[in-house]
Amino acid sequence: MTTELTILAWTLVLALVQILLTAQMRTQEVGLQYNMSARDGEAPPPRPITARLQRAQRNLFETLPLFAAAVLIADAAAAEGTLTLWGCWLYLIARVAYLPLYAFGVPVLRSLVWAVSLVGLVMVIAAVLTN
Repeated sequence: MTTELTILAWTLVLALVQILLTAQMRTQEVGLQYNMSARDGEAPPPRPITARLQRAQRNLFETLPLFAAAVLIADAAAAEGTLTLWGCWLYLIARVAYLPLYAFGVPVLRSLVWAVSLVGLVMVIAAVLTN
């Protein structure tokens, strides 16, 4: 397995962590009984940190399909190289850093870190398109 595919696998682990962390925080707010119910009634609004975790999760899910597709195409086309390797690392490291920055409401730096993840994604796509 290539390093790029391994990084993709770790990115999927990050996605699962975000799902579980957000679900755990929300369950603490609404209670296990509500969470296991049909949820027909209105739930209280999420606390700020939970709402930020929900937004961070949605943000990851916006680019994760693109990242996964780019890595898989690079692998299928044997386009792996310096550009894909650095792009994958940038994407994963930035996405890991993004989570606590968003959760704790750190402005500006959070957006810069998001931009770094996008640069990583673009690097992988560029490697595929220039192969």
